[in-house]
Amino acid sequence: MEHICNRISLPARVLRIAAVTCLALLYTNPAARAETPADTVRLKITAVRIEDDLPLTGSLDDPRWSRSTPVSLSYEVTPNENTPAVQRTSVRVLYNSHNLYIGFDCRDTDPEAIRAHITDRDKPFDDDFILAILDTYGDYQRAYEFLVNPYGIQADLLRTTNNEDASFDAVWESAAAMNDSGWTAELAIPFKSLRFPARPDQHWVVDFIRNIPRVSRVQNSWVPIDKNNPCLTCQAGTLEGISGIQSTSSVDILPYIVGQESGSVSDNSNPGSGFVNGSVTGRVGSGLRYAPSPDFAVEAVINPDFSQVESDATQISVNSNFALFYPEKRPFFLLGADMFSNSTQIFYSRSINNPLGAARVIGKTGSLSYAYLATTDRNTPYIVPGEETSDLVASDVESFSNIARARYDFGGENFIGGMLTTRNSTDAHNYVGGVDWNSKFWGNYYFRGELFSSDTKELNDTTLLDNTRMFGSTGRDAAFNGESYGGFSANINFLRDAREYSFDLQYLDRSPTFQAQDGFIPSNDLRMLLLSQGYTFYPNNSWLERWSISANSGLHYNYDNVHKETWTLPNLDMQFRGQTELTVLWFAVNDELYKDVMFRKIIRTEVSVYSRPASSLTLSLDGTFGKFIKRTDDPEMGRGHNINISAEIRPTSQLDITLAYSRSRLSSVATGELFYDGYITRATAIYQFSRELYFRLIGQYDQFNSALDVYPLLSYKLNPYTIFYAGSTYSLTEYGTPYGLRETGRQYFIKLQYLIRT
Repeated sequence: MEHICNRISLPARVLRIAAVTCLALLYTNPAARAETPADTVRLKITAVRIEDDLPLTGSLDDPRWSRSTPVSLSYEVTPNENTPAVQRTSVRVLYNSHNLYIGFDCRDTDPEAIRAHITDRDKPFDDDFILAILDTYGDYQRAYEFLVNPYGIQADLLRTTNNEDASFDAVWESAAAMNDSGWTAELAIPFKSLRFPARPDQHWVVDFIRNIPRVSRVQNSWVPIDKNNPCLTCQAGTLEGISGIQSTSSVDILPYIVGQESGSVSDNSNPGSGFVNGSVTGRVGSGLRYAPSPDFAVEAVINPDFSQVESDATQISVNSNFALFYPEKRPFFLLGADMFSNSTQIFYSRSINNPLGAARVIGKTGSLSYAYLATTDRNTPYIVPGEETSDLVASDVESFSNIARARYDFGGENFIGGMLTTRNSTDAHNYVGGVDWNSKFWGNYYFRGELFSSDTKELNDTTLLDNTRMFGSTGRDAAFNGESYGGFSANINFLRDAREYSFDLQYLDRSPTFQAQDGFIPSNDLRMLLLSQGYTFYPNNSWLERWSISANSGLHYNYDNVHKETWTLPNLDMQFRGQTELTVLWFAVNDELYKDVMFRKIIRTEVSVYSRPASSLTLSLDGTFGKFIKRTDDPEMGRGHNINISAEIRPTSQLDITLAYSRSRLSSVATGELFYDGYITRATAIYQFSRELYFRLIGQYDQFNSALDVYPLLSYKLNPYTIFYAGSTYSLTEYGTPYGLRETGRQYFIKLQYLIRT
């Protein structure tokens, strides 16, 4: 007990010291407090007020558009840097008491070359498109991105510093039209779909981008973009003229109804067992969102439907000892997800499996942002991390979780924040709390970090997990036997992000008993020092746009100061014309201690190729070839490969076919014995009848498990939240002679969800 207590006393002191240090650094750094550099002259666009709603035709044919003075997207920022744009683009902005209207006129000297497809929303990124970036608070911490292609297909993202979250969804309208001289687009963004300061006059940071994918992926911008400045929104212009919208409020009600019928074999391990059809079941529930002001919202869901209409692509898990990460696809958890995310991942929304209800508060007061999420779970999952493996435990345990987040923004990408997660069940708990910060200085240098401390009281039920795996030398083990312990995690970065030379020096520290049960922490008991650095060249000639050389090196120790791993990985990356990119990475040095066996010279090569030579074809390949450790209790050096290949074919503007193939193989270096060899194939075909209606068919075969899955789906989506689904799932298993391929599971379902907004 003394050993554990002494180990967890340090983090508390570290957290206090770190908080004071970060505050001092941010306060004394003038760039941290200044929202707009004094030597920057920003371009401005003025929104003109109109009284009535503007009907969207996509053609900019309403005479009210002429009231606004247009601005031009005069700069090509990719692949060139701020050279005169070859294609002409202009933007106008109007608004009324309900909506912000943005109109784009995209001229094209070769209209036949325009790339455009009719797709589901959030999938036009390979097309020609226009993009409006709105930083409504002007603090460079987050910005809305609204994108439209020449068919009016929408996509929206949430930019946080230089990361873009495509899971963000807002309710807005768009229309577009192609013509003999190019194409035009109109956007109507309700103020109810935005968060912005509650003040009479709005001053937003904005930029407008046009994407023109031809031989190169050309992007034109309204403002010049310095590639030596990693902050995009810091260089944007301003939107002026919007006033009198501060009292906007809204109430959203989102009821749903689901019906389904399922069936499965009574014993999946026995091919002769009977198939049992379940009864038809129904489920109803609703969500409620109340936003009394544009920078505060309260949300709640009762009996939410968190079923996954989007199926997870099966991942190859052979020779992997850690839990696999799957992205979140459930709408309730996607909204506001940026506030709860961090590099340590102490919150992973899919750790909330089957909630009875959930509630959330999101708000911003001046420079202070805050968020709170509370939820129950009827079937709580557990990830129990370790040094060389983790356990994933499914359970029927009921739990209650709280996730609280606060962040103070200093402007110029600088902030300091705190986060707390709690999970409580009968006689067990897990609490995690700590601080994080980001400080930008000298133009393109960053000092950022995250420090967290945990306190855990395990479940006392070895029927769920009875594993004698030890947590380092702490005297604690992985079994659910009611033990109590604390832990600590640190993630510290000092980096430079610039046009040519960049580097990232990182320190990771995670004690053997650190756990974040509401998060995704598959490994602990580590101390790692990592350095990556690279130099980029921009020849931008007839065949090569840019290329870079870089290297990633690292040292890995555990908490007993045992040297676990050393690596050095040189890397070459080349961006060619024809929207083709090649990356080659070589494990020049790679030594690892696994299961007390030191493996030397685990040399292998990784190759990645991505190419979109035509509007109708996209190809990608990722492959790793060479030596790997066979990660079992009796480890051995092996030679093999992991390959992922995909091809997306679009024979028409409405049909999309994607074929994917993954293979993994490993055999003994010493004897040639085959350890494993298998593949997973997945085919997806989508026919888009209109912007709202599509039919999708997915087929997937997993050779490792001799399993075939088929997922047909019909979808009608009026907006991201008003949807109708009708579909089914079929699971079949190959049992061999005499049973052959047999159906082992089946489900039919329909879902109707309708957004009511007042």
